[in-house]
Amino acid sequence: MKRHKLMCAALVVMTLVATQLPVKAQTTDSAASAPSAKHSKKHKESAEEMQLRELKEALKAQQEQLDALKGQLAAKSGDVTAAQQTAADAQAQAAAAAASAAQAKAAAAEASTKVEGVSSSVTDLKTTTAGLAETVVTGQKKVEDEIHSPSTVHYKGVDITPGGFAAFEGVWRQHSVNSDINTPFNAIPMPSANEGHVSEMNFSGRQSRLSILMMGDAGTYKLSGYYEMDFLGSGTTSNNNQSNSYVLRQRQIWGKAEMANGFTVTGGQMWSLVTEDRRGTDARTEIQPQTIDPQYLVGYSWTRQPAIRVQQRFGDYKTGAFTMALSAEQSQITGFTVAGAAPTEYFFGGIGQSGGLYNAAAANGGASNITTYANNVTPDVIVKGAYDLPQLHVEVGGLGRFLRNEYFPVLTQYGTNATSYTYGTTLQSHTSDAGGVFGSIRVYPTPKIEVAVQAMAGQGVGRYGSTQLADATLRPDETLEPIRNYHGMFSLETHPTKKLDIFAYYGGEYAQRTVYTTATGASIGYGPRNLNDSGCYNVPNVPPSTSAGAGVGGSLGAINCASPTRYIQEPMVGFIYRAINSPTKGRLQYWVTYSYLQRNLWSGNNVPATGPITGPTGPRATDPMIHVSMRYYLP
Repeated sequence: MKRHKLMCAALVVMTLVATQLPVKAQTTDSAASAPSAKHSKKHKESAEEMQLRELKEALKAQQEQLDALKGQLAAKSGDVTAAQQTAADAQAQAAAAAASAAQAKAAAAEASTKVEGVSSSVTDLKTTTAGLAETVVTGQKKVEDEIHSPSTVHYKGVDITPGGFAAFEGVWRQHSVNSDINTPFNAIPMPSANEGHVSEMNFSGRQSRLSILMMGDAGTYKLSGYYEMDFLGSGTTSNNNQSNSYVLRQRQIWGKAEMANGFTVTGGQMWSLVTEDRRGTDARTEIQPQTIDPQYLVGYSWTRQPAIRVQQRFGDYKTGAFTMALSAEQSQITGFTVAGAAPTEYFFGGIGQSGGLYNAAAANGGASNITTYANNVTPDVIVKGAYDLPQLHVEVGGLGRFLRNEYFPVLTQYGTNATSYTYGTTLQSHTSDAGGVFGSIRVYPTPKIEVAVQAMAGQGVGRYGSTQLADATLRPDETLEPIRNYHGMFSLETHPTKKLDIFAYYGGEYAQRTVYTTATGASIGYGPRNLNDSGCYNVPNVPPSTSAGAGVGGSLGAINCASPTRYIQEPMVGFIYRAINSPTKGRLQYWVTYSYLQRNLWSGNNVPATGPITGPTGPRATDPMIHVSMRYYLP
């Protein structure tokens, strides 16, 4: 660029010189040309003229060179302009190219984003496809499982789930109680009874069980029904002589309607509300001690009977729930006991009538074994509250009972210790209030251990204990007096492995001495102190006669051992081993328990001088037992 400027300046200077020099030369030449033209032939040109002519020719040549240079400069200027234009065009094209490149880059980025999106969609599609394939496979397997091994049977809108087990079981007792695997705890024989000196061993399959659970969703209500039965019933022709033909027995049959807000109504035959539950007060969550004996364990509170139950749950079992329940249940007076010179013109029930479908049969023709049914005035009314946390279950409740009897009033008493009475002719009625309180607490300190305590206390509540101690006795005026009862049980259950359970229990039941003195000084009631206990530990030497004839053993009743039970206790230990536990094939388990029963009587007079216990505490009887079981459970 600097060179270009210098060339332009030189051209300008030369142009100025050229324009001035020719003017002077022309002036001089003009002045000399005229005579030269006229006289050219006449004279020869001088040296000055020649020099001037040469100078003019030189200037002309220079002018031509300058013109050529101007042309070249003009051409170069055009080239420069063209180059500048070309450069400008190139810059414009570069800018356009840069813009195009930016657009291309943006398009590429957008395309990359779309590619990534498509790639992600493809990946998601692959994942979804894989999940769908897995779902299809799982669904197909589930369908196949439902076809080949369904856990429920679908009938219309109801799911039906069968259950139960087949059992081989047996019991050995050191002292016989003439019973199957079911133990009459309050009939443990004293040493003066024949059975107190002979053991027994019985096999049984009667506890084998069948059950059916039915569930349907009706929108507002979830409906369910439950059937459960075994073969521990005893018909009039039942025996184990040859065919072992025992009858099917109703255990539980009930229906339930449950709302989403926790309100539930249950009706039918079920476990009593006094029975400990594992969750709230829900049916089918009742807890039984892990014993093979279907009479369960001393100290355990329970009945199974017709009832109507309403309950309301607040909260959630996972975070904490409180449940309130009210139940009206079938009433019955059991274990009624009166001793001494008591009046006899009263009744509170009667033998069953076969036309009314109550059992009127008597075993071996013995009138004392006739089944009696109380003339109930009201059902037993039970309330219970339960509180649940993941590792805790607590429940507290109350029981109200009403024991009614009819009687002809006593007018006079006469004879030694009032052994005879005269009675009025107007039948009268009396109802005695009874009932009590109960509760339990169960904790789970670890997943493999659970510890529980339950207890019940009240008057006339012996029926709700496994031992079936007496509910009531008789007052001198022939009205019923409820007997104060206490019973309770401690349990420790461990689960060292999935296949093994090891457990231990202790239970006890107590019936309070309840005695009245008549107007003539006689003692009547439950456990009078003047009862003859002198023979409780005697060894029987003459079999008592029975209506069944010779060769048939005596009875559980001891000779000259008249006092009733004061306290019964039973510690028990055992284990369960599940050899097979498959959710589709079922469960095979082996079960063994050992328990030691001890039955203590109230003390009477003439307490024996020798024996395990002497003095005012009263005689006692013991009976070690071993139960064994093998069961196959439906899956």
